[in-house]
Amino acid sequence: MAGGRDRLAAGGLLAAATVAGDEAVDAMTNGYPERQGSPGPADQGPDRVRLLLGGGLAVVLLAVIGASGGWILAGGDSGPADRPVAAATTAPAPTGATPTTEAPRSTPPVTRTTTAAGGLTVPVLVGVDFEDARRQLHERKLGWRLVFGAGAGRNVERTSPEPGTPVRRGVTVTLWVAGPAPAVAVPDLVGDDCDDAADDLVEAGLYPRYRTGRRGTVTVQDPAAGAAARWNDPVALVCGAPPSTPPASPAPTP
Repeated sequence: MAGGRDRLAAGGLLAAATVAGDEAVDAMTNGYPERQGSPGPADQGPDRVRLLLGGGLAVVLLAVIGASGGWILAGGDSGPADRPVAAATTAPAPTGATPTTEAPRSTPPVTRTTTAAGGLTVPVLVGVDFEDARRQLHERKLGWRLVFGAGAGRNVERTSPEPGTPVRRGVTVTLWVAGPAPAVAVPDLVGDDCDDAADDLVEAGLYPRYRTGRRGTVTVQDPAAGAAARWNDPVALVCGAPPSTPPASPAPTP
């Protein structure tokens, strides 16, 4: 509505300016009719002033007409610019699903192999003299058991556990010897400490058998010192006070 009123007002202004311009032009062309006769020199000044004023007024009116026409053609005031519209960002509606977390991967069980302390294993003793084999086992804090055969020779034929088997200290290794048990003389043990006497018997290839106990001094031994025996034969020891009757001599090992 305001734009229509502006256009009507501009139209009226244009019409008024047109009429005023026509009158100014008539004034410039026609002058005053009563003075259109032969003017005298005295009348030329005022006419020239009127002519200049009319021309200036016409120029001003033409400028106003041009500006009004341009404003009308441009469509008048376009009004205030459109107001910016704020865009509302809607957050996504929460879903009912619960976020899933990845379950920790289970580590496969590791099978651990129990190894002997210090990496102790059965040494290779096959083909070795049985006394040397016994010494190697003793150095490794391992026990031994000799099993003599009916063949010939002193070498070890096989062992149990087998060579390379992990073992712990104190384990007994059985040695199979090719030939029979060799002969050995019984050492003199009377008067020795019972523990020392046991060590001497083991060193000689014999083993002790205690009749009364393992503490004190050896008072009796059987067989007697210097008697013939073979490897693995037992020797009876009486440690401490001697018994009332002498112990019976053990049967020799065949």
